[in-house]
Amino acid sequence: MNWRLFANMPVWSVAVPIVGCVILAATNGSPPGWVPLSCAAAALLASVLAAVHHAEVIAHRVGEPFGTLVLALAVTVIEVSLIVSMMRSGGAAASTLARDTVFATVMIICNGVVGLCLLAGSLRHHVLAFRVEGTTPALAVLATLTTLTLVLPTLTTSTAGPTFTSSQLIFAGVVSLVLYAVFLFVQTARHRDSFLPEGVESEEVHAVPPTTIAAWLSLALLLLSLVAVVGLAKVLAPGIEGVVKAARMPQSVVGIAIALIVLLPETWTAARAALRNRMQISFNLALGSALATIGLTIPAVAVASIALGLPLTLGLPPKEVALLALSLLLTSMTLTGGRATVLQGAVHLVVFAVFLFLAMVP
Repeated sequence: MNWRLFANMPVWSVAVPIVGCVILAATNGSPPGWVPLSCAAAALLASVLAAVHHAEVIAHRVGEPFGTLVLALAVTVIEVSLIVSMMRSGGAAASTLARDTVFATVMIICNGVVGLCLLAGSLRHHVLAFRVEGTTPALAVLATLTTLTLVLPTLTTSTAGPTFTSSQLIFAGVVSLVLYAVFLFVQTARHRDSFLPEGVESEEVHAVPPTTIAAWLSLALLLLSLVAVVGLAKVLAPGIEGVVKAARMPQSVVGIAIALIVLLPETWTAARAALRNRMQISFNLALGSALATIGLTIPAVAVASIALGLPLTLGLPPKEVALLALSLLLTSMTLTGGRATVLQGAVHLVVFAVFLFLAMVP
């Protein structure tokens, strides 16, 4: 191994993922206490910073939109693995876990992440510009997938309750995977230019890109960082659950808190891009993460549910359907104009606050 590659990287970016995984191994399975929870929280935040750093190294090497795609897919694959493992261990009590996670992710991204990026970017640059030909197709796919997987199960009549039959579940999983694959083909090959930031040719950074070996090393460290992020989030879950129970809030709040933690690397990266007036990168990452969550989670949980005989509830209750519809309508009005100001950011954040408040006080 060429050890000079490590010399070109900040020491903390190499050490943090390793230390984070060591702390994860040391704290996982141990009874929660203030000392291990504090160490886990500190390691989680540091791992988020490391993940963002290595994602930016990869993005500099492969260019857009591949750079944002790497981070979105990496986070989603690990998150899907966590959901499936928790479904296997939770049994009937975890039948709504996939639904709640997907719904929380869509609400966090469409309102929290998009609102934060719009607010942060517009406060610095006043009027933000992005490509409608890139944001509109992504939103169309997102609206289709969320309706198919989170709304239709409540309306079908072949089974009692908000569930799919096995054949319906297989069909939904296949359609989700196919539609997401078509979106990736459009984003990365057929219409890649539609997903590039406006004026990218004149704004290219002239720094020498990292070597191929350095990019692969950053990819390995990125995956290690994300393993630490997701694993440490699971370690912190009992402490979060204790606070939720003490406050007498619904159990779904725990899932929202975990989703917020898992999405930290993407949120941080998207907000930094917005501050640099690169809103297309922010939207690529935000919408890409939401699409990856649905496009990969639903097929994975469909296979796990059928193969292992696990109960799976996908349909949302009426209150959540109303919030989802409002979020998709608001996001469509924001993303189909090509320009945005602080007003759009404020509206998205208000809806996000409503989502959080009604989750805690249903």
